[in-house]
Amino acid sequence: MTHVLDYGRGKGAAADTPFRRSFFPADLRRPHPIRRAAIIKAHPDVKALIGKDRWTAVITVGVVAGQVALAWGLGHLGIGYWWLALIAAWTIGAFANHAMFVVIHDGTHNLVFKNVLLNKMLIVLADLPNTLPTAMGFRCYHVKHHSHLGDYDYDADLPSRWEADLVGNRWYGKAGWLFFFALFQLTRLERLKGTVPMRNRWTIYNGAAVFLFDAAILYFCGVNGLLYLFLSFWFSVGLHPLGARWIQEHFTLDPEQETFDYYGPLNFFALNIGYHNEHHDFPDIPWRRLPELKKIAPEYYETLKSHSSWTKLWLTFIFDKRYTLYQRVDRSPSTMGPS
Repeated sequence: MTHVLDYGRGKGAAADTPFRRSFFPADLRRPHPIRRAAIIKAHPDVKALIGKDRWTAVITVGVVAGQVALAWGLGHLGIGYWWLALIAAWTIGAFANHAMFVVIHDGTHNLVFKNVLLNKMLIVLADLPNTLPTAMGFRCYHVKHHSHLGDYDYDADLPSRWEADLVGNRWYGKAGWLFFFALFQLTRLERLKGTVPMRNRWTIYNGAAVFLFDAAILYFCGVNGLLYLFLSFWFSVGLHPLGARWIQEHFTLDPEQETFDYYGPLNFFALNIGYHNEHHDFPDIPWRRLPELKKIAPEYYETLKSHSSWTKLWLTFIFDKRYTLYQRVDRSPSTMGPS
């Protein structure tokens, strides 16, 4: 039976909860390679799930085409209907763009095609509705997130210390952090070591493709069409229930577990990105097969704590003072102290 997290406030959530100014130090060993080895030993048939899934490319073409169609329709209503673009972006576009971020994620792991070039081309296609180039930048640093999970010097997913101090445990600070999440992520790159330089020919191709797409949308669909796509991007990673994904994956109130799953219904729209322990254990299994991994090896996942609602987690993170940006595990050597 899956252990769903209880968000009960308890003593730790009182108004006078002290603000801790440090991450949780952890053993240098990452749990995911250890669990992967144990699962393969107990269930060698899981190796059949490893591979590519070209259906991801079909979904990508369909979602991008759908976003263009909505941009065209809203754009031809005129800028006076900006409020309708806002509503549509919150209720429809955010889910579409978030799904494209999952495609970018799987394409970064080369889980769609055998050919690396085709995977790169696909994630550039998936990036078009975002109005800003993100795919190749993500590809540059995401692999380090797996190989150096929770290492402050290498993992761009870990908030910067100045970022955590700035946000604190105030509800408006955390809401603001989610609203500007895309910008905060960019500021982390300067502190990282050993990442692939972002200034390469593929980031140039990515930028050129996205900005040419923006120009075409502006010309054929008008300002409101481009506004719809930009808002879809902004909400898909920010102040929206979908933004709880960033909290669900690695924020913790219990440092004994640093990676969490979400098993709720929004996985249908978010292409199973909620199966995050499964993904970290087997980053070579495409998104459509992750639920099958959990079915094959339930004893390894149903004993872990998980989330059942992104919306509930989203609101809890904002208003519960126990949650801060420091609720993360840091396994960089500087936090370990003498052995």
